[in-house]
Order: sequence, then structure tokens, then C-alpha cells
Amino acid sequence: MIDARVSRLAEVLVTYSRKVKRGQAVMIAGPAAAEPLILEVGRCVLRAGAHPMYRMVPDGAAEVFYAEAGEEQLAFVPKSLLATAREADHFINILGDANTQALAGVDPAKQRITEKARRPVSEIVMRKNEWVLSLFPTPAYAQDAGMGLEEFETFVYAAALTDRKDPVAEWRKAHAMQEKIIARLKGADRIRIVAPDTDLTMGVRGRKFLGAYGTHNMPDGEVFTGPVETSAEGCIRYTYPVCYRGKEVTDVRLEFEKGKVVKATAAKNQAFLAQMIDMDPGARRLGELGIGTNYGIARFIKNILFDEKIGGSIHLALGRSYEETGGRNKSSLHWDMICDLRQGGRIEADGKVIQADGKFRL
Repeated sequence: MIDARVSRLAEVLVTYSRKVKRGQAVMIAGPAAAEPLILEVGRCVLRAGAHPMYRMVPDGAAEVFYAEAGEEQLAFVPKSLLATAREADHFINILGDANTQALAGVDPAKQRITEKARRPVSEIVMRKNEWVLSLFPTPAYAQDAGMGLEEFETFVYAAALTDRKDPVAEWRKAHAMQEKIIARLKGADRIRIVAPDTDLTMGVRGRKFLGAYGTHNMPDGEVFTGPVETSAEGCIRYTYPVCYRGKEVTDVRLEFEKGKVVKATAAKNQAFLAQMIDMDPGARRLGELGIGTNYGIARFIKNILFDEKIGGSIHLALGRSYEETGGRNKSSLHWDMICDLRQGGRIEADGKVIQADGKFRL
């Protein structure tokens, strides 16, 4: 029997996050390990009178690809992939790794070739802005989080509010709370982040703060903007490890001058950190300031979909900006890194404290 929480998550993704309408085409993508949720999403799409299209990738396919592909194969983009991106009205992407470390040994240069080649596809998807990303709990994610599978399932569905009687009503409440935060930040000139070994300021004049309340990520919970690209000054030490392309980078510390990272250190995988921020000119600049607002996510689990939403944290992404915020930074990189403010940290807007020790002052 299907877990009722899986069915509720599928319904939220289709009817709330994407608001799928009759006659629309919906691309549903994910790995084989996420099949239960993929099938339930397809069921909801059909009940909405729309047309599901599936792209379900075998577990281990990426590992085989990077082990065997030559440069021409790495850069190949099927015409069918571009055609599907153009045809689909909505994109529902499900994470469901069977092995979260499967790509840990892959040469980052190979991944960059593939990412660059597929950029036209991602640009179509981002331009349409009709996508949502979610996660199906697998034993691999549970292990990373230091939980048993049942405990992790409870954590995931609670974070997505699909353990509630009316998840949609709960997400509307979350939206209303974020609107209060956005109203407090509207018109701000400078934001300052202060925490242990952290004192970083950035300009946000003319930039738009937006709320994230389940339309593009599920679970969700953040208020974000794109800082002025040349404005970041100071340093930040990130509280938690950052995981990217199967590699874990720990104790990251960045120093900024005139918006650019001028010094980057890490206790583990510093060489990988250096490779990533040298990917292109925009990779050394901030593309996003995000403020976590989901207080149902209270612990770090080594999964950015959840961790960047931790209530009382902030995350700063190196690389690509979201154009809807007014951000202009261009990059193939968008790498979120998290700083926990719940013990001695604060956020200031034009010198006034708007959050201290992880609690808002609105």
C-alpha cells in the first residue's frame, strides 16, 4: 500500500506547487529509487486532466556515464531532451539517490563539460519558471542524516508539512509569515551578517526580496535576494559542511573584497573548493542571500534542499543569481553554503537588528 504521506506530497506538488491544469504536459523526472513518488505524481497529473511525461533514470546511470564517456559523449545533448524542455508546461523533479557518494570520485572537469553542454536545456526550464524540486526519502539520505529510514521519513514529510491534515493551508500560513519579513526588508540598502568568525556586509539596494513557500522547492522556507555583485565586504565562516557533486567540503571560510572572493580556505577538500570558484568569472561572486524560515527543520542533515531552509540560518550562494531578484551575476555555479545564526548570530538591515539568535524582530 502507498504511504498516505507520499500521496499527499504528490498532490501538493501537482495542485499547489505547480497548479497543473487540464491539457498541460508535465515532465516528471527522477531516479528509479524514487519510483513510488514518481508514480503518485503521475496519478495526480492524470486526475488533473493533464499529460504526464516520464524521465526515470536507472540508479547508477550517472556513475557509469562518467566512468565510460569520452569528451564527445560528455558534451552530447539529445535533441529529444531539448524538445521535451520546450514542450513541457511544468517540470516536477524528484531527488532519490540510492548512493549519495556515487560521484565522489568523478573528475569535476568532466561534470563541467556536461553541465555547460546542457545549459540551453536548463535555461529553457528556468525561463519558463514552472518547475518544482522535491525528494523521496531513501536509505542513503537517511544514513547521511544519521537517522533510521522511518525516522528520516517522518522528518521529511514533517518538513514538507504533508504530515498535516491540510498541507496547502499550512503553506499559505508560511507564505503570510514570509511576507512580514519581506515588508521589513523592503527598501534596505545594506545587509550585515554577524556570527562567530563572521562579519560580512553586502548591498541590496534596488534588489527584490522574494519568499519561497513551496512553489519551487518542497520542502521550502526562505526569503532570498541577489546581492549587488560588487558589494560584498568582509569574511564569513560557514557552520556546516557543504556537499557538491558528491564531495564534502568542511569548515569553509571566505573573504570578500569589492564583491569578489579573494581568499577561500577549507579544512577538507580545499583544492576542490578552489576548482569550483575558478569555474568562471561569476563563480567568485555572490548570487544569492537566503534567510531560512522553516523552523520545522531544526537540524543539519547534509542535504541542501532541507539545510538551506533551517529556521535561524542564512545561506549565501556563490555563482548564478536569480534574475527575478534583480541579480545580474552569471555563472555555471550556484553553490549554497550555510551559516547558523541561532547561537550568537544576527542579521542587520541598515544598522537595525532584524534577527538575533535565529529569532526575527519584526
